[in-house]
Amino acid sequence: MSDQQKNGLRLHWKSLAACSLISMSPFQYGVDYTLIGGFQAMVGFLKIFGYKDSASSTGWNITSERQQLISSLMVLGAFIGSCSAGPMASFIGRKTSLYIAVVLVYVSNVVMMTTDTIGGLYAGRLIIGVGNGFLMTFSQLYIQECAPARYRGLMLGWFQFWTSFGSLIGTIVDNFTSKYANKDSYIIPLGLIFIIPAILVIGMLFIPESPRWLLQHDEVERARKALAWLRPDQETADNEMEDIQHAIELERSLASGTSVWDMFTNPIDRRRTILAVGAVTTQAASGAMFMIAYGTYFFEMAGVGDAFENSCILTAVGVAAILLNIAVVTHIGRRRLFLTAGLILCGFSQLIVAIVYTVKPGTTATGKAIVGLSVIFICGYNGMVSTYAWVSGGELPSQRLRSYTFGLAAAVGFLGAWLTTFTAPYFINVASLNWGPKYGYIWFPSCLIAAAFIYFFLPEVKGRTLEEIDEMFEQRVPARKFASYKCVGSAAFEARRKDSASTTEDVKKARISGDSEKAAVETIENKA
Repeated sequence: MSDQQKNGLRLHWKSLAACSLISMSPFQYGVDYTLIGGFQAMVGFLKIFGYKDSASSTGWNITSERQQLISSLMVLGAFIGSCSAGPMASFIGRKTSLYIAVVLVYVSNVVMMTTDTIGGLYAGRLIIGVGNGFLMTFSQLYIQECAPARYRGLMLGWFQFWTSFGSLIGTIVDNFTSKYANKDSYIIPLGLIFIIPAILVIGMLFIPESPRWLLQHDEVERARKALAWLRPDQETADNEMEDIQHAIELERSLASGTSVWDMFTNPIDRRRTILAVGAVTTQAASGAMFMIAYGTYFFEMAGVGDAFENSCILTAVGVAAILLNIAVVTHIGRRRLFLTAGLILCGFSQLIVAIVYTVKPGTTATGKAIVGLSVIFICGYNGMVSTYAWVSGGELPSQRLRSYTFGLAAAVGFLGAWLTTFTAPYFINVASLNWGPKYGYIWFPSCLIAAAFIYFFLPEVKGRTLEEIDEMFEQRVPARKFASYKCVGSAAFEARRKDSASTTEDVKKARISGDSEKAAVETIENKA
């Protein structure tokens, strides 16, 4: 069977089905973000957690302090959940962590649906954030470790699709229930959060644990069975099993006494940590969390048409952009999209929004321009930034530190998102600075800085196995040469490293005995 045939979608249907199931994990994260953003423009929600305000277009408003906590506590919880991913991975697997995440999501949602106090709502927001942090982090670890190299980007594209699809469903439901002037306006949408986790729990009963995680914990037979289930034939599974074992053994030999601090102290791992963190953080740097978390409120207070309908249109376009991205993700590299049509597009669209609103605030023409530019922004973010950020952040960490490094990257990404959601109300709330669309002035330079980082430092690893990526980092290949580098395989790389070490040791001995370095090297070459 040819390599092209072995890479076919049909032959990999089981691993792709397993990864597609796990890719549903962020659905309620997307639902939650848009639901809570819509709630803050709902009279039914504001009657309980807000106050009357004649200056508001709805007659009701919410304090900026409550607004920032309701939105940002979930992100803070996600930060906490991602920070604990590394330690948790040392004891339990990817699937068990996802089961725990579902329990946390269910408990928190019950709290939010039954409470009438702001303290209870805050507690629910924090707990659901921890659950979402687990779901976002461990689901991606599973996909990165189980998907075939050729389809890793495709599967993480589906991951981002479910985030955006959840956002779309949330905005549509919010649009219909916003008409209710009682608790039903937000209780009904919250019920959506129960659906996908239930499907996830049932589906995980039929798929294996990550074989790489099992091998790292010396469960060889379980790993062999898991890989045989995930791959199209026994030969492919055996070859990959051998590569993974060689890579793990090599990493252990290169880093005896490994600790979590190697992420910062080991030069090679430090480079991988910086790249993973930087890649994931581009999502926050784009300013997308402001648009996602407060889009409906932003449109409502800026007087830009029907706020809920505009949010539905914006999210639907984002889903379409994700689907387009999925169609090309296996063919187009990360760097090109990150730079040209992603971050720069996001930056300039927000800059133009801010300028238009500054020149002619509150006019119909300005409102239409803001909606149109917001659509362009979401195309740039969903279609070109968000998916590639997660893909790159998950591919680049080393095998032995993957859960720690990716957990840190996700945590820093969530921290950036938390800072955005925490500070945005001060800028956009009519009771505070009331900047509205002028908030885009802040995000324009942020996008350009992120684009520069991607251009100069992010390597291209499209279609590479995780073992090949390890080899390139160990060889200290410059970012610009990753795409053209020819890998020799983990076993050959280990042999070459040992030969190099042996040669160096022989030269040292020759120096000690008084021989010239040239004569020593010639003797070694003659032996070879």
